[in-house]
Amino acid sequence: MGARGEEFCPVYFALNLLQEKWVLHIIRALLGGEKGFNELSRAVGGVNPATLSQRLEQLVALGLVEKEVESHMPPRTRYRLTPAGQELEEVIQAIDRWARKHLTPSPLPGR
Repeated sequence: MGARGEEFCPVYFALNLLQEKWVLHIIRALLGGEKGFNELSRAVGGVNPATLSQRLEQLVALGLVEKEVESHMPPRTRYRLTPAGQELEEVIQAIDRWARKHLTPSPLPGR
């Protein structure tokens, strides 16, 4: 159900997913190819491990990311986008085009 009890609205559902903190950063990082957990954490930057793990579980459950366990001791896991996840590249490119056209970098406070 969407807002106010309406029928399922794909836009509402997609926006709720994509607005969650770190989701688009994770997708963007994985557009460059598969990554291990620590490599992905560095590529995203600033996300704590518990949050990254939670977001990855959510993206795997939704079929946007695939998880491959390479070894259990020591734990080694690789993540890659599924074809559905790769289709989000168009969304990220559209955001990039819009931002370059309409937003200007604002100076950081104190600089």
